[in-house]
Amino acid sequence: MAIVPDTKNWTWVLERECPECGFDSSTTQASDVPGLLRANAAAWPAVLVRDDVAVRPDESTWSDLEYAAHVRDVFRTFLVRLELMLDEDDPEFANWDQDATAVEERYNEQDPAVVAVELAEAAEALALGFESVPDDAWERKGFRSDGSTFTVDTLARYMVHDPVHHLHDVRG
Repeated sequence: MAIVPDTKNWTWVLERECPECGFDSSTTQASDVPGLLRANAAAWPAVLVRDDVAVRPDESTWSDLEYAAHVRDVFRTFLVRLELMLDEDDPEFANWDQDATAVEERYNEQDPAVVAVELAEAAEALALGFESVPDDAWERKGFRSDGSTFTVDTLARYMVHDPVHHLHDVRG
């Protein structure tokens, strides 16, 4: 079953509440992101023990396992981006095709128990990364190849919507 790639530009979540999951990055403080990451990671083990964790609800929707593996990789990818922003001036982020990664890494064939551990570890590493941002570094910039500009602050608030949204997806 092929998944239709998500090609939407989700940067609008920095401006208003997401009508699907209800999360509002525009009212979220970057300083709250580490706690949100830890709380999100703590919710995934209950999802990953479900008997149907690898079953897709339909041909165009990832399974809960695929969503969890994706969230793990979001945490890993954004840690790299955060580190680039703190270490380099105005870095451009490497492209990341999340849909290609899901296929190449065989998300739906991964061990749910391993994904749970790796997701928690990746969330904690990213939470620690955001907690260690110096006060004078929150406005440092980074760029996506599509031209979207982020500061460390907006990167944190943009990124946290993704795991929150996907936890909503698997609870729905």
